Amino acid sequence: MAEKLEVLYYVDDNAEAVSRRAAEHLIDQIVAAAGARGKARIAISGGNTPKHMFELLGDTSAPYRSQIPWGKLELYWVDERCVAPDQPDSNYRMTREALLDKVPLSKTQIFRILGELDPEEASAKYEFDIRQSFRLEGAEMPRFDVIELGMGPDGHTASLFPHTAGLHETMRIAIANHVAQKDAWRVTLTWPVINRAQDVFFLIEGADKVDALEHVFLGPYDPESFPSQLIRPGSRRITLFLDSAAAAALPRPAPNQPGRLEIAR
Repeated sequence: MAEKLEVLYYVDDNAEAVSRRAAEHLIDQIVAAAGARGKARIAISGGNTPKHMFELLGDTSAPYRSQIPWGKLELYWVDERCVAPDQPDSNYRMTREALLDKVPLSKTQIFRILGELDPEEASAKYEFDIRQSFRLEGAEMPRFDVIELGMGPDGHTASLFPHTAGLHETMRIAIANHVAQKDAWRVTLTWPVINRAQDVFFLIEGADKVDALEHVFLGPYDPESFPSQLIRPGSRRITLFLDSAAAAALPRPAPNQPGRLEIAR
């Protein structure tokens, strides 16, 4: 019988509160990893939803920037669009403008996906960089300390979209994945790598995510249609940070308490 997956979810009424709660969680995980292992390796997602969280982390007037041991941090990306780093769609550009330009991270601590390269070349280079940084041997997979994910209205996460070839890759660290729905290539970490992380959390906002959340966490197992169902970390726990609009189909938790789901599949 499969082990149950525990889903803890926090619901706040607005995006500001969601971003602050997620920032506090991320900081806690970074501090714990740096204290335990002398280094914190995190992989982040792009898009609009995590932007304000990154801005909070880099804001000198907010309480968060000074809590992070920046010298012990290594920053990676979950996925990237196949565009140059100065393009508006670049996940790297968004992160640089929201966070990297404001904090003391050296170039040697930042491992971006080279979206300007051919997709297969970019994924191979990213996998090589991860193998070198983590000092992996043979078929060994990396274990990130924290991975931050989003979820699309179609149930995709990272750049693992419904009915794409990347859903079936289990041996690679990073892959080029063609997304027919968007007529575009993406580079993404594979789901087995995401599932090896010490901590995995989703940051999800907006009423357009209601159906996806309901299908992923309350519906039948169908990862071809809802790839976020592939995310089942070895810790058997996922944390969700949601606004009330996105969480409309989930049982409402008590104030300042997480909701809890147990999923057996």
